[in-house]
Amino acid sequence: TLFRSHRAFCTELDLDPDAVLGERLQALQALVRDARASTRALDWQAEVLGQGELLSSTIGAAYLHAQGLDFGWCDAREWLEAVSLPNASEWAQRLSVNCRHDGDGATRERFAAQPARMLITQGFIARHRDGGSAILGRGGSDTSAAYFGALLGARRVEIWTDVPGMFSANPREVPDARLLARLDYAEAQEIATTGAKVLHPRSIAPCRDGNVPMAILDTERPDLPGTRIDASAATVPGVKAISRRNGIVLVSMESIGMWQQVGFLADVFERFKRHGLSVDLIGSSETNVTVSLDPSENLVTSNVLEALSADLSEVCRVKVIAPCAAITLVGRGMRSLLHKLSDVWATFGEERVHLISQSSNDLNLTFVIDEADADGLLPQLHAELIRGGAMPVQVAGVFGPSWREIVHGRTPRMTPWWHARREVLLQAAQAGTPRYVYDLATVRDRARTLAGTAAVDRCFYAMKANAHASILRTLVEEGFGLECVSLAELDRVAQVLPELPASRVLFTPSFAPRREYEIAFERGVTVTLDNIEALQRWPDVFRGRTLWLRLDLGRGEGHHEKVRTGGVAAKFGLPLARFDAFLSEA
Repeated sequence: TLFRSHRAFCTELDLDPDAVLGERLQALQALVRDARASTRALDWQAEVLGQGELLSSTIGAAYLHAQGLDFGWCDAREWLEAVSLPNASEWAQRLSVNCRHDGDGATRERFAAQPARMLITQGFIARHRDGGSAILGRGGSDTSAAYFGALLGARRVEIWTDVPGMFSANPREVPDARLLARLDYAEAQEIATTGAKVLHPRSIAPCRDGNVPMAILDTERPDLPGTRIDASAATVPGVKAISRRNGIVLVSMESIGMWQQVGFLADVFERFKRHGLSVDLIGSSETNVTVSLDPSENLVTSNVLEALSADLSEVCRVKVIAPCAAITLVGRGMRSLLHKLSDVWATFGEERVHLISQSSNDLNLTFVIDEADADGLLPQLHAELIRGGAMPVQVAGVFGPSWREIVHGRTPRMTPWWHARREVLLQAAQAGTPRYVYDLATVRDRARTLAGTAAVDRCFYAMKANAHASILRTLVEEGFGLECVSLAELDRVAQVLPELPASRVLFTPSFAPRREYEIAFERGVTVTLDNIEALQRWPDVFRGRTLWLRLDLGRGEGHHEKVRTGGVAAKFGLPLARFDAFLSEA
């Protein structure tokens, strides 16, 4: 199938498959027959893994040349030489290598002597010291480009991808994330290392060492400036990005005997080294050391964690906490921003935080929590960073437009309705103030916008906001139901809209008297519970009844704590942890 699909692709491009791919396909067939295939030797794996890049680049160069363009094919292995790092495992020395990138004049002259004006080469592969192929591992294509850029002293390395650059958060999770127009190498390195997928962390160091500027650009939006990374970016204090890494493993090591024990940590970390594991974050106390491990290839493709735990248990009690998520704030001068992070601290106060780590270079602050608790947290934290002034989005040279603006354009700001009714409002104010004035056309427009949201199944209006008869009738006409929290509000509905079906009335009190529940059931409205105690105390009231259950998902949205109806500080909703108990009681 592989052979057939590549030959068919050549034919589709009006290329002769035998002339273009004959040699490549023969090499692939030889690898299938190779004696090393039975043992899946690392050097054989490297040769096999590199074939995709070799095939695609060969086809690409042949097609462009056939179109009359001065393109040639370049074997990356002739230029990128793998280097052996201290303590690297045999696997890493073949399938996740680093390369020499300190170019010199002779290298650049030799490269420039190639006959074609433009070249296509491969990402992902390099030459092993034994003459065979080596693989750069994850992010290999970005890193290959950076290695070439540094070796050749390029004017700029451009990474063309499917997003316009680096953002202040993952734009697919945070639509209001802002494009980062300019970064220095250190900030870009931190953002890439702590979770941004657009650029692999390893690709930055070669360009930084060679002082080669980088640019991340969008293939679908080539007119956008993208993200520029270089040494001359202005230093602007503030959080540039917030990111999330899943699959984090925490290893907690506890021993009373570690206190003031010389060499304890050296002994512990030697065991991590023995198993080829790199420690990321570290937190310590007199009797405990907790470290985090990123989901590296070595960690996720073997039973190394089990072996490590057995090894560590010889010197301490070991607890593995997984899966976790690391949420990291990245930016210059993190220590000076702590007073602007009060909302962020409060939000994390509602979660179970296993570890907090501030980097020694004052570039990041990381919180490690349970992975399940991280869902939906980034949009809230991103908004809090902007609102608190910790993320200086007003600095135009650093922050660009939001992802939402790039994809959908800027939403025009509507002229408030009262601008056109100024004289009427001033006249009404003559009779005395304060006066509350509502524009029913605006109420109706907002209701239609909300009702048209695909993710919303049904809409109910909270009567406690304003129970004016005209507002209630307008919203009911737009298909809204009415939410009541007391018997008085139920009576108000009956008074203003006696014809409204009971199914469109929602009764959602918080610890209402027994009699109010009974009246609600008698009137046939939908009753909501948010606690177990009512079932326990008055089982006869609820037995055989249809109920709605209000759940607290652990966090609430809103601009102020007074309008957040979820989370540990809120009194509304049954905590998820008590859901099974509620079902048992019901």
